[in-house]
Amino acid sequence: MTDWNYQSGFRNYFETEALPGALPKGQNSPKIAPLGLIPEQLSGTAFTMPRKDNYRTWLYRILPSVVQGGYRSVPAKAWVSPFAAKKVITPEPMRWDPLPQGEGDWIDSLMTLAANGDPISGAGSSVLLYHSSQTSERVLQNSDGDMLFVPYLGKHFFTTELGRLEIAPGQIALIPRGIKFLLDHPGEVAGYILENFGAPFELPNLGPIGANGLANPRDFETPVAYFEDESKSVTCLTRFGGELFEQTLESSPFNVVAWHGNYAPFRYDLAHFNTIGTVSFDHPDPSIFTVLTSPTTEVGKANVDFVIFPPRWMVAEGTFRPPYFHKNYMSELMGLIKGTYDAKLGGGFVPGGASLHNRMSAHGPDGETLKAGCSASDAPEYYKDTMAFMFESSALYVPTHQAYEHSCRQKDYLNCWKDIQKSFTL
Repeated sequence: MTDWNYQSGFRNYFETEALPGALPKGQNSPKIAPLGLIPEQLSGTAFTMPRKDNYRTWLYRILPSVVQGGYRSVPAKAWVSPFAAKKVITPEPMRWDPLPQGEGDWIDSLMTLAANGDPISGAGSSVLLYHSSQTSERVLQNSDGDMLFVPYLGKHFFTTELGRLEIAPGQIALIPRGIKFLLDHPGEVAGYILENFGAPFELPNLGPIGANGLANPRDFETPVAYFEDESKSVTCLTRFGGELFEQTLESSPFNVVAWHGNYAPFRYDLAHFNTIGTVSFDHPDPSIFTVLTSPTTEVGKANVDFVIFPPRWMVAEGTFRPPYFHKNYMSELMGLIKGTYDAKLGGGFVPGGASLHNRMSAHGPDGETLKAGCSASDAPEYYKDTMAFMFESSALYVPTHQAYEHSCRQKDYLNCWKDIQKSFTL
């Protein structure tokens, strides 16, 4: 068996086998499948999607997924349903300190921060926080959406039906909807998760940028086949319709000996992102930092974008280099993986924290950043110790009542702009 090995390419059509000869050629049938394996198709999109947008994988399993126990509804603790939970509608900008370590495993520690859309209609997304030191033995399948993990603390080891992935802060992992996985970790872990209920993530079009830049397809890594042939009792949780269900499996669900297709987990190292920026004057829009986008039917309007602000050179002349003040059609929910975000030199935004600036809510650099940015020289400057990111959506991100009332929410966030004074002269 092979594990902790990867194949490169974004959404490529892969084929991989943990045992020689496990992959059949041509026909998919349990009558002729090698090694007595049973074929099972996993479809991440509708069957009739155009070929370029169609995601599916054939799995060759020791036992099919239908060999399972019945479902029991279980409480989801802090992982509340994004559309059934009590919500808070307000245009006020908000910011949170890092979530304290929770009781139980990482699933128990999940807290729904904010959401839009819902998994039943298949649109929108939900932003979750987690912080735990207790290793989980529970398998999870999210039938509602893809799960994009953005950790800021601890090593994460994923065992999935299609292979194994490991990530650390500075890397991301995506587990597509419907794929069972187990998250193991040797110590404390914490981070952010985006549940994407809408269209699968893709790489943004580059337009006038040309053929190169931003995230390159070759830097995405998908696991090779790995399997377990174990008869043991396994607790499997399923997220379905915003609720949580539990079932007992009598053998390991990670029994896929071979697979081929383009619907699979992947990881990406954010250090490989090729940042594009101005070399003359003025500040480019943050869309230039988009790593992944989940599109809608309206061209250019994203269900949700994943955007990063990595280490980079700033060389623009006569330019206020921090992010400009703005009101935006898109809603922005930000997090910080490490270092300091260049728009919040006044403090209050630390790794593990989050901020929310919804549609047309005014926001921008704090008072200290404004002062520093206006007095800075035009000499080239390298932002070296930073990695911030943003989930940007065309829909409102509505905080849950739980997140709004949480002790981590900074009730005085608006004070970060209180020292900005008029400089207008005639």
